[in-house]
Amino acid sequence: MSKPIKRHPAIQQLSRDHHYALLFCWKIGQGLQRQIDTIRIRKYVAYFHQHYLIPHFQEEEQILFVLMPDDEKVKRAVAQHREIEQLVTQQLIAPEKIDAGMPEDASLLTTLAEKLNQHVRYEERELFPYLEQHLSEAQLEQVGKQLAEATHTPDDAYADAFWLKKST
Repeated sequence: MSKPIKRHPAIQQLSRDHHYALLFCWKIGQGLQRQIDTIRIRKYVAYFHQHYLIPHFQEEEQILFVLMPDDEKVKRAVAQHREIEQLVTQQLIAPEKIDAGMPEDASLLTTLAEKLNQHVRYEERELFPYLEQHLSEAQLEQVGKQLAEATHTPDDAYADAFWLKKST
């Protein structure tokens, strides 16, 4: 078992949020493993996207990443955000698709879970330690204050817990 990563207090909330993202990936995997109707899973993706991904990506980009916008590591994270957003909005939850099963659903859901998992691992293992080294203590403290004011509270109140059981 790997040792937990010690995160600067100013950005610990972003790391805690990443736990919810990894849990989301696990839930998709459980749903697919249990052969849950992919429409149900995609509806959860839409919910999670609205309540978690959009606010989280905005917080990272507008509060933390804005301090080093031209850095290649930051650009990589932002590009990953756009790629995940595009996959979700154009292929999984587009209005014309959300209530219709598609043959490629399982593949797209697997791809989403893999991309988001890899993205979280990148931010936690590479980007955040890098930013902690390159930002001043004053900058990190300001980030912490802004996150405390802006941070959404991820909830796990989604009614259809498809990842736990096969039927509703």
